[in-house]
Amino acid sequence: MYADPWGLAMTAANGAAVDAYGHTLGAYLAFSRDTGTRLKEIFAADAHMPMAHVLRGYFMHLMGMPALVPKAAEALATASEFEPSVTARERLHIEALRFWCRGELERAVAALETILTEHPRDVLALRLIAYLYFYLGDSANIRDCVARVLPEWSESTPGYAYLLGMHAFGLEESGDYTAAERCGRKAVELNPADAWAVHAVAHVLEMQDRRQEGVEWIRGLEPHWSTCNNFRYHLWWHRALMHFELREYDEVLTLYDRSIFDPKSEEYLDLCNDIALLMRLEMAGVAIGARWSELADKVKRQRAGRVLAFVDAHYVVATAAAEGLAAARGMIDELRTYAALADGTTARVTRDVGIALAESVVAYRQGDYAGCVEWLLPVRHAIIRLGGSHAQRDMFAQLLIDAAMRAGKVGLVKRLLAERIALRPQNAWARTRLDSLKHRG
Repeated sequence: MYADPWGLAMTAANGAAVDAYGHTLGAYLAFSRDTGTRLKEIFAADAHMPMAHVLRGYFMHLMGMPALVPKAAEALATASEFEPSVTARERLHIEALRFWCRGELERAVAALETILTEHPRDVLALRLIAYLYFYLGDSANIRDCVARVLPEWSESTPGYAYLLGMHAFGLEESGDYTAAERCGRKAVELNPADAWAVHAVAHVLEMQDRRQEGVEWIRGLEPHWSTCNNFRYHLWWHRALMHFELREYDEVLTLYDRSIFDPKSEEYLDLCNDIALLMRLEMAGVAIGARWSELADKVKRQRAGRVLAFVDAHYVVATAAAEGLAAARGMIDELRTYAALADGTTARVTRDVGIALAESVVAYRQGDYAGCVEWLLPVRHAIIRLGGSHAQRDMFAQLLIDAAMRAGKVGLVKRLLAERIALRPQNAWARTRLDSLKHRG
């Protein structure tokens, strides 16, 4: 029995494997491009280390690619062989992975919460549970899962700055922007390379419509975060949102082409970044050329996976834009069948929210703006169940307002814009549209 860098007991054949495990978690927290290489070093030291297989299974799920789901199941099967001989904490990790493989995200969360109750320094459990609460749209617990363990951490604890960055994001998603910014800036002060903390502060600046400040914040720290893995595309995406609000559309397109779109990547976050940005630009009347076509094959290969309802909603947008209404309608039929027959978190969210969202997208694309409103308006407050952040889900809020404007529903548009401005008084997107309605019905 050995101990990891956080003092937790590990089942392993030797100390070299445990050291490699600690290095892998450090790389994972840092969004390092060598995380996969680090994982291989664990197996090189101990091919039978139970937590190495669990970690591999988690990583397969985190990629959000349907082709990797069977690999997660393979990792689970191997880890389960060791279940009788591992520690209680490790056994709970196997259980969490098992529920994740079954698509029962809430039950995976429960297993991870049990770990953190007994082992508040289990940074892997903490990072994963924050992501899972994010996938579930549970903003309060994104914040509070970190708050619950903070008293057991200090600046001398390995990875403490990452903990602050995670807390900052939870605070932002819960609307406490002042505390979120303070916490995020402290995390960056301790570790300027913490891309998640940079991202958390960027979210604050986005939600407070401090657009130019946001551009400068992201750009100023770029030398630190630009070396991280594909998450760097998401930070450039946030900067593009700032330019979008400033109506600097040429800069948005330049960022998209130069820094955001990766022709080789099919990871779900990268595709969702691309789709959300192109949809916003299109609604703003910006010509985007062949960029939808460049996404078509990638989305086609990924869209049958049913990994997350959030992802499916974006894939419907891209399918309708790149392949046409018939292809999008085919995807909706698949979603309906899945929602009717499957179990698990994603099936439930698809049934309750995702199908209506998909129908709204198709209605919008075919010019049935009133139909888009009819599908989208009843579920708009339930869209949080898709997961994702406020900034990511905002595409659908903009879609509803844009469709209502195109449908001539002036009264509804005014009410929706009033709601938005009450939350974001400096939001130029909303104020511009409200000003255009001053002399209408």
